[in-house]
Formats: sequence, C-alpha cells, structure tokens
Amino acid sequence: MKAISTQKAPAAIGPYSQAIKVGNLVYTSGQIPIDPSTGNFVEGGIKEQTRQSLTNVQAILEEVGLTMGNVVKTTVFMADMNDFAEMNAIYAVFFSEPYPARSAVAVKTLPKGAVVEIEVVAAV
Repeated sequence: MKAISTQKAPAAIGPYSQAIKVGNLVYTSGQIPIDPSTGNFVEGGIKEQTRQSLTNVQAILEEVGLTMGNVVKTTVFMADMNDFAEMNAIYAVFFSEPYPARSAVAVKTLPKGAVVEIEVVAAV
C-alpha cells in the first residue's frame, strides 16, 4: 500500500490521503471543488464545481502516471439531484468510451458546503 500525494490537488484536510495505491488499483479520496492554487472553492455552480473536482482527480491520477482513461469506477455525491444533467454534461467531457461504472447519489450535505464531490477507482 502506498499513499499518493500531489500539490496539483487540494491537500488532505484530515486524517486521510489524497489517494492510495494497492496492487494495480488507485483509490482517490472524494475531491471537492477546491482550486489548489488558491485553497478556495471555484466560483460558480454545479458545472464549475464538477469541472474542478474532476480536474483534482485528474491531477492525482497523473501523479502516478495514469489518465482518466484508467478510471474503472466513479462515485458522484451531489447536494441536489436536480443538478444531475448539468453535472453529467461536464462529467462527459472528462471520460470516453468505454465509460467507467458510476454511482451518483444525493446527500444531505458535503464538506465546506460543496455541491459535488467525486471519488474514483483507477486500474494501473
């Protein structure tokens, strides 16, 4: 087991790693829409927050030489399922066929008031 860390994604704000590599799999922690260069949320709504969350995931994967094409499973947590179509439009820009398996769930609240949080599992 190996912890993965990059300054191109937000630092962990608790007792967890940005990602863990175990064997041929990389598990990322949920990424919220924090711009690592400012430490603040990106401005805007679900589209901008989805883009930043996935950009953070992408940066973590790049740290171990992977791309979004290596992602086999995603979990998308949203504060409001009514935002699904807009989230999905941005999500589709980051992935191509064969698309990873995905779960999308609405949750009561997310860290720091985010409207979306995304975690992935990628195969090496």
